[in-house]
Amino acid sequence: MRVLHVISEMGAGGAETLVAGMVARGEDYGWVSAVASGGGFRADALAAAGTPTYPVPLARRSKAGVLKAAWATRRAIARFRPDVVLAHNVGASLVARLAGRRPVTVFHGVADDDYPAAARILRRTSAQVVAVSPATADRLAAAGLERPAVIPNAVFPRTPVFGRAEIRASLGVPERTPVALCLARLEPQKRHDVLLDAWAAVDGDAVLWLAGDGSLRGELERRAQALGRRVEFLGTRADVPDLLAAADVTVLTSDWEGLPLAVLESMAAGRPVVATDVGGIAGVLTGGGIVVPPADPAATAAALNTLLFDVAARETAAREGIRVVERDYDPHALMKSYDELLRGAR
Repeated sequence: MRVLHVISEMGAGGAETLVAGMVARGEDYGWVSAVASGGGFRADALAAAGTPTYPVPLARRSKAGVLKAAWATRRAIARFRPDVVLAHNVGASLVARLAGRRPVTVFHGVADDDYPAAARILRRTSAQVVAVSPATADRLAAAGLERPAVIPNAVFPRTPVFGRAEIRASLGVPERTPVALCLARLEPQKRHDVLLDAWAAVDGDAVLWLAGDGSLRGELERRAQALGRRVEFLGTRADVPDLLAAADVTVLTSDWEGLPLAVLESMAAGRPVVATDVGGIAGVLTGGGIVVPPADPAATAAALNTLLFDVAARETAAREGIRVVERDYDPHALMKSYDELLRGAR
């Protein structure tokens, strides 16, 4: 089965991580995979490994941009001749439809106010919609779309290259200093402003690593100046397994999510998570961390203080997180579900 993934870009985000994992595992299921995207380090890695990749300019939500992206996707379809097109998120679904194919769409989530528009577009563009969590499927159904199938995201294991000591030394952090890691683009959805306000109330000499880049970097760096060396902006990183090995907990303060792979990867690595109660997060963090209300710096700070400085609580959450991921978010189960769905959609 020839599968073409259409996605806006292939950088460090969760959807990109899922695509890379599905391409790598697809061979075990008889898939021949290709990726059409705006590029990024994951696309470069896939191309180096022999996966066909096709450049598609970012649509940028403009009519001209969407048409350019659709034209490039049409060329990719003509060259690769896929049996099925798998579009990741609403914009990619629209682009694929304009390129002449009705895709299967993986819906990773949108902001609350965007669900009605997302449902309208998906009705017109998609052959079938797959939601990454029951919560996002319910929201789409409430917005008027026939309730999608649900295939929860999974963790594709990635082994660290360097150990905890090496990564901490490279970033100038002593071995015993508590470290919280946020794996998120520096964009409004992720609410780093809330996280920085919370961090001001975190005890001791703990350090916050912000791994990601985006349009808000300059503003956030200015906001973090008062916190000094307690906050480090790491930029886009390709070494997430190494960062997880070096951190003690992870944190995500988003206003909205689907089922973020950053949370699942953290739990799989034995790193407890502090995350907002949005999308499918509460259904995942059943003991593997602490769920807090959105836009609540005080609650976020309290949860971080618990997991950073209470060793017993951190170790208990770490064990539970590993258990939940191994039980419920297995990559074989994900691939088997997608294989059955896509073969039925050809």
